Amino acid sequence: MGTIIDGFKCAKNTREKHLAILIDPDKITIPELDPLFDLIHHSRVHYVFIGGSLLTGTQFSETIEVIRSKTTLPIILFPGSIYQISEHADAILFLSLISGRNADLLIGKHVEAVPLLIQSKLEIIPTGYILVDGGVNTTVSYISNTFPIPADKAEIAKCTALAGQYLGLQTMYLDSGSGALNPVNKKMIQSVASSVSVPLIVGGGIRTPQMVFDAAFAGADIVVIGNVLEKTPGKLIELSSALEDAYNSAQVEYQNK
Repeated sequence: MGTIIDGFKCAKNTREKHLAILIDPDKITIPELDPLFDLIHHSRVHYVFIGGSLLTGTQFSETIEVIRSKTTLPIILFPGSIYQISEHADAILFLSLISGRNADLLIGKHVEAVPLLIQSKLEIIPTGYILVDGGVNTTVSYISNTFPIPADKAEIAKCTALAGQYLGLQTMYLDSGSGALNPVNKKMIQSVASSVSVPLIVGGGIRTPQMVFDAAFAGADIVVIGNVLEKTPGKLIELSSALEDAYNSAQVEYQNK
């Protein structure tokens, strides 16, 4: 059985498009998981991401345990702190905030997390996390005390991602943050996707089928949706269909080159 990062790489190499659902335990209750997972099982979803920039509740581990009982999809931690580590997940995005200059989030917190990770069986996926301006101050920007890359500076995002790849990070994550007004734009996604050889994850502010299509067609290997499902979970079917459309369109474009 392959690892989760192998699945990421397969998406990159075959131009397949994967969909991840981001669940913030502070924003969805345990009872709300039942109807959500009914929809997930009727949609083209590949991964469940769990985490948030600021978890104030106490149900982090309980939420993961409940999700584990409802699905066989890979459960991947998207941690906002070292306290968001659970043995009930399958993997963790070991995030290094390479777009910022906060040493704690480049390496400091990672050192603190190592004793917990050593004791776990989590697959550790070294991930370059690149925060992009989404048109509004987000929780992650405030908590991380870093400035996002301006939305019109695709070259900076490309060079940042390449630097992360040269440092040995195994995947890149372009994120405009939960609740962003604007998702990462197509030009920036294209610039990064065409420059790096590692899988590219894109999330933040993606709330319509067109936004899903644009991100995937521009080069995202994994598209992450989250905030929109907290308010309108029924949209998942059409959002996942848009990912399928992007995959088919990308295949046609590649074959015609």
